[in-house]
Amino acid sequence: MVKHVILWTLKDKYSGAEMDNIKAGIKEGLEGLKGQIPGLVDINVVTNCLPSSNCDVMLDSSFTDYEALKGYSTNPAHVAVADTKVRPFTASRTCMDYEV
Repeated sequence: MVKHVILWTLKDKYSGAEMDNIKAGIKEGLEGLKGQIPGLVDINVVTNCLPSSNCDVMLDSSFTDYEALKGYSTNPAHVAVADTKVRPFTASRTCMDYEV
């Protein structure tokens, strides 16, 4: 099994209500991929950070293997979510992939 974890920081130009809407859109879009991507075992997006956090959104996902993760990165359903719900609103992205 392969874990794929991403931390995003949103652009600082958004108000509190806008940030909440953007986070909800990211969560809905990415979690909506479950069952659509071959080899995607689980996907969870966390948006309720504690004040001590230095990021805004976390993706925690699991794949059957590294090949499935590579397929996810180019899958049209994932690319559509990334291009419309994530990339336009994020200032930074940190990723860690690892085997479990």
